[in-house]
Amino acid sequence: MENIRVRFAPSPTGALHIGGIRTALYNYLLAKKFGGTFILRIEDTDQTRFVPGAEAYIIESLRWAGIVPVEGPGFGGEYGPYRQSDRKAIYLDYAMQLIESGQGYYAFDTPEELDAARSADENFKYDSKTRLSLKNSLSLNPEEVTRRLAAGEAYVIRLKVPENETVLIQDLVRGEVSFQSNELDDKVMLKGDGMPTYHLANVLDDRLMKITHVIRGEEWLPSTAHHVLLYRAFGWEAEMPRFAHLPLILKPNGQGKLSKRDGSRLGIPVFPISWVSETPEDSFVGFREFGFDPHAMVNFMAFMGWNPGTEQEIFSMDELAAAFSVEKIGKSGARFDFDKAKWFNQQYIMASSNEELAQTIRPLIEAQGHQPTEAFLCSFAGMMKERVVLFPDFWTNGAYFFEDFTVFDEATIRKKWKTDGSRAIFTPLVDQLDQLTDYNAGAVQACVEAFTSVAGLKFGDVLPILRVGLTGTMKGPAVFDMMALLGKAECRRRLERAFDLFDKVY
Repeated sequence: MENIRVRFAPSPTGALHIGGIRTALYNYLLAKKFGGTFILRIEDTDQTRFVPGAEAYIIESLRWAGIVPVEGPGFGGEYGPYRQSDRKAIYLDYAMQLIESGQGYYAFDTPEELDAARSADENFKYDSKTRLSLKNSLSLNPEEVTRRLAAGEAYVIRLKVPENETVLIQDLVRGEVSFQSNELDDKVMLKGDGMPTYHLANVLDDRLMKITHVIRGEEWLPSTAHHVLLYRAFGWEAEMPRFAHLPLILKPNGQGKLSKRDGSRLGIPVFPISWVSETPEDSFVGFREFGFDPHAMVNFMAFMGWNPGTEQEIFSMDELAAAFSVEKIGKSGARFDFDKAKWFNQQYIMASSNEELAQTIRPLIEAQGHQPTEAFLCSFAGMMKERVVLFPDFWTNGAYFFEDFTVFDEATIRKKWKTDGSRAIFTPLVDQLDQLTDYNAGAVQACVEAFTSVAGLKFGDVLPILRVGLTGTMKGPAVFDMMALLGKAECRRRLERAFDLFDKVY
């Protein structure tokens, strides 16, 4: 296999949609599989859409996901600079080559003149049929062109699309795709401000950075015809990268493309990490802040269009790379199944060590005003990890480990607690538990079993009172494990408090 070089080339225009993460991931996996190079390139040629902070956001998102570039802004590399705004002089030189070879031409039409042409013909295109009726170096005599250039008149450079040709693309996902050149317009290559358009910069950078495979979303497929024509114009067609256009990520209902607004509308994340803007409607919660493990998100996103062809669903990054194949990417859109995303996260949480989980959830617990010991937090994580789906669930479902409950399971208390006798029955149990020298789960269980037998009670009479008295709920880990973690003094305090509360209410 050749030396694989792939790139992820986002524009710094705001938050990075989760579809961008999938594109980056597939590029990364192909490079990793064959020992190649994954490059980050910032395509910021459209300075009017540049958003401060967007580049840093993109890099942080990739780092969090574990999709780390080998080359790019801040990563080094011998093919830089990796921001297109820093490569302006390069593009100008090549745009002039198009002029000199006759593959491109100057166009002097003003925006107002082009608007007038569109108003006169709603199907107007700047192409082989219309170019000679417009103001450009093909329709004007050479002296007039020279005069306009010498006078500093504004111009753009357009690609001269040939007539009556079929442009063929062998797409790794879609097979053979063909375009008729007569249906293509003469795209602008160099804008009036001297910056290249996406088309010129994209092709030149891929060529100069020795990109071997271009993996990108299917929305770029129509542009590929112009890119092929550019490679042809420069004489590079035989050395073009191989193209692979990824299917759309669809809304959860499968109807239409997943948009950034769908996240806000449905209350689900569609961005890797949160993006904070000046307005609430332009601010979005990310997978990270929603409570996802990055490995789970990556595993989920890998299956958004690709399938290994086996029953295996849980993959490490190394396993994904080993199994990955561009040819196994489907053509049809992939539905964004958020329930499946949560299932992946649940699997990763359950498979994580207690120590890893303790480190992850500590900020969540400390944000609630608690500073548990490492040992306590590790034990807590171990008890709760099969009872949560997202990281915030550790607090939502287990807050009673850290503070007194304020509501309790009334149905259980009404059924199990009698104000005229239950206190007298359970007080001796609390006293016996208090006498234990080794307050571990086994000793606590043995004590409760002995008490239940002597008192002529059933476990179903005792355990619900202990559980609700300690936590306020019938849900949660094993009672004796919880008691051992809370400790003797805390269990006595909680039970006495609960008994007082039960007597007052019932």
